[in-house]
Amino acid sequence: MTQTKTKPAKADFADIRDWVFDLDNTLYPHHVDLFSQIDKNMTAYVSTLLQMERDEARKLQKQYYLDHGTTLQGLMIHHGVDPDDFLEKAHAIDYSHLMPQPELASAIKALPGRKFIFTNGSVKHAQATAGALGILDHFDDIFDIVAAGYVPKPASATYDKFKALNRVDTKKAVMFEDLPRNLTVPKALGMRTVLLVPQNLEDTVTEWWERHSDEDRNVDYITDDLTTFLNEII
Repeated sequence: MTQTKTKPAKADFADIRDWVFDLDNTLYPHHVDLFSQIDKNMTAYVSTLLQMERDEARKLQKQYYLDHGTTLQGLMIHHGVDPDDFLEKAHAIDYSHLMPQPELASAIKALPGRKFIFTNGSVKHAQATAGALGILDHFDDIFDIVAAGYVPKPASATYDKFKALNRVDTKKAVMFEDLPRNLTVPKALGMRTVLLVPQNLEDTVTEWWERHSDEDRNVDYITDDLTTFLNEII
C-alpha cells in the first residue's frame, strides 16, 4: 500500500490536466466554520418538517447523512421533500465570514488545465462561496447536487456522471476533498487524491465517519493548507 504523503512533489502532478475540488471545508479552511450555519438550517428544516424537537431532528438529520450521503437524499427518499426548497433554506447563510484569498486565487489560476468545483451543495451556494473567496473566475464549471440528479457523493454513479459530462480522463485528474469516504471512488477511477484536514484537529468537532486514518488507502496526500499545497505543485 502506498504511504500517504504530506508534501507533494511537482513531478507527481506534472501530467494532471483536470483539477477537481470539493467546496465546503476544502476551498476554505475548516476553522472558518461556514458549514455550521448550513448544518443548523438543515436541523431546523427537519424539525419543522417532521414536528420534532431539535435534538431528535438533529439525530435524524445525521443518520440520513450517514446512510444516504446527504440529509437531502434521506429526506427525499423517506419524506418526499422538494429538493429546491430544501437547498434554498439550507443555504440561507451569512457569507461575510469568508474573506478574499488572493494567494489561493493565484495558485488555482496557475494550475495547468481545467478546474472544477464538485459539490453536494448547490451551484448558487458554490458561486456565493467561491465569489466571496475571490476564486470563482478561475473555475471552468461547477458540478452540483442538481447536476448529479440529487444523488450525492460518495455514490459511484455521481462520479461517473461528472466524468462523462466533462470528459475527464481520470488518469490525469486529481480530487481534493475533506471527507475520506468521498475519495474512495476517485481513487478507484485512477485519480490522485488529496485529503484536506483541519489545522487543529483536536479543537474540531467531527463525526467518526469524517475522520482520517493513516491506514486509509484511498488517500494519496494529506494537507491542512490548500494554498501551500498547490504552491508546492506549481
